[in-house]
Amino acid sequence: MFDSIHEECGVFGIYEREESDVASAAYYALYALQHRGQESCGIAVNKQGIMTAHMDVGLVSNVFTQDTLDSLGKGNIAVGHVRYSTTGQASRSNAQPLVIKHVKGPMALAHNGNLTNAFQLREKLELEGAIFHSTSDSEVTAYTITKARIGTDSIEQAVEQAIRELKGAYSIVMMSATKLIAFRDPHGFRPLCMGRSRTGGVIFASESCALDSLGAEFVRDIRPGEIVIADESGVRSITTHCGGKSSFCVFEFVYFARPDSVIEGASVHEARLRAGAYLALEHPVQADVVIGVPDSGLDAALGYARQSGIPYGVGFIKNRYIGRTFIQPSQGQREDSVRIKLNALSATVSGKRVVMVDDSIVRGTTSRHIVRLLREAGATEVHMMVSSPPFLNPCYFGTDIDSKDKLIACRMSEEEIAREIGVDSLGYLTLDNIKHIAAEAHCGFCTACFDGEYPVEIPEGLQKDRFECPLHKPSGEAASKE
Repeated sequence: MFDSIHEECGVFGIYEREESDVASAAYYALYALQHRGQESCGIAVNKQGIMTAHMDVGLVSNVFTQDTLDSLGKGNIAVGHVRYSTTGQASRSNAQPLVIKHVKGPMALAHNGNLTNAFQLREKLELEGAIFHSTSDSEVTAYTITKARIGTDSIEQAVEQAIRELKGAYSIVMMSATKLIAFRDPHGFRPLCMGRSRTGGVIFASESCALDSLGAEFVRDIRPGEIVIADESGVRSITTHCGGKSSFCVFEFVYFARPDSVIEGASVHEARLRAGAYLALEHPVQADVVIGVPDSGLDAALGYARQSGIPYGVGFIKNRYIGRTFIQPSQGQREDSVRIKLNALSATVSGKRVVMVDDSIVRGTTSRHIVRLLREAGATEVHMMVSSPPFLNPCYFGTDIDSKDKLIACRMSEEEIAREIGVDSLGYLTLDNIKHIAAEAHCGFCTACFDGEYPVEIPEGLQKDRFECPLHKPSGEAASKE
C-alpha cells in the first residue's frame, strides 16, 4: 500500500510439561508480533503427538475467534506465525505454520527469513519426487528437514544435517510429536530469543515483546547457528554450526522490531534514539519543531530533538483502525491513501520550520505525499532526516526490496531526491554511524542493502541487478553522474 519497507515474519513456540491452553498463549504472543506481518497468521497445537492447526489470510484478530481457539484444544506444545510474504504469494496455501505428516512423525514449522538457494533446493527435491503445495521457501525448508530425518536418529539431528544445505536467512521454530525446536542460520540474520513462562515452560519468539505479553521471563537470544531443543528431559543445545561471523540485519533496529524489544542485548528504543542523535550531529538545521513519521520515526525524532535542542512535537495523527491494505479502486484514490492513514497536525506545524524524521525512503512516493500534508497544514519549511543510509542494493534475506529499479537513491542524487519529494533539505544517516546505533548489541551487522557487501554468496539467478547504481560506487561513495 505504501512506499516503505515491509516487516518480516514473526515466529513463536511454547513447550509446557503439562497440558494447558497453549493456543491462547500463542494467540497473545502473535498479537505482540503482529507488526512483523499482516498478511496471514496461524497456530498449531500438539496434544500427545496429534497436531491441530488453523491458519488463514488476515490479521490475528480476524483469523482467530474464541471458538477457533477452543477448536484447537489444549496441549503442551504450540507453534505460531504471522506472515508478510517476501517470497511466495499472499494466499492461504502459504500461511504458516506448515504442518507435515510423515512416516517418521508429524512436524509443524514456522519460518522467518529467506533462503538464497530455495530454487535450487526445490528443483532438486522435485526431481526426487517431492510435490509442493505452496510457493514459499518455508516448504522447501520443511522438505529438506524431512528428507534428512529419514537417515537420522532424531529430529534435531535432521535439523543439524539440513542446516548444511540451507543457505540464507532463517529463524525457525518447529515442533515434532514430543519436542519444540528453535534454530537460526549461522549468520544470525533474523532475531530469535528464548524465555520461560510463569509455569516454567520454554518459549521461543522472534522478539522479547512477545515474552512480555505473556508475563514470561527473557532468558537469552538463540546464537547464530544454534539449535535449541525443549522436551520432557529439559533444554539442550547443539552448537555444531556456531562460531562464524554474525551478520544481524541492522534494519531490525531501524524499523522492523518493536521499540520495546531487546535484541542481542540492545534496546531497540535506545538504538533509534541514538540514530536520531547521530542525525542531529550530521545534519544540523535551523528549525522550530522536530516531528516523527509514525511509528518507527518517532523514537529517532525524539533523539534528534534531544541532541539538537529543538522542541519535539506530535506532527501526525495516525489512523489505527486500518490494516496495511484496504480497497483502492482507482489510481486517483491510491494517491490519497496516505491521507486515510496519516493526517498532519496543523497546531504543531503551522507557521513552523519543521524537521521531519522517517526511517527510510524507498521509491519516494509516500515521502512526497507526507511532505505535501505538512505544507498544506502550514509548515513554512520541511527538512527531512532519514535514520538509515540510502537504499542502493536488493536484499536477499527477507526484506521485500528485490530490485534496484525500485530504489530512488539509485536514480537520483540526494539533491534531486529532495526536489522530487519537495523538502528544503534532506539528510541520511551515514553508513558508519548506523553500525553503531546498537552499540550494546552482541553481534555483527549486515548492511548489504546500503553498501552491497553481502555476508554470503548470492546465486546468479537471484542477482537481478548486476549493474552499478549510476550515482554511487559499490562502496556507497557518490560517483560522477554521466
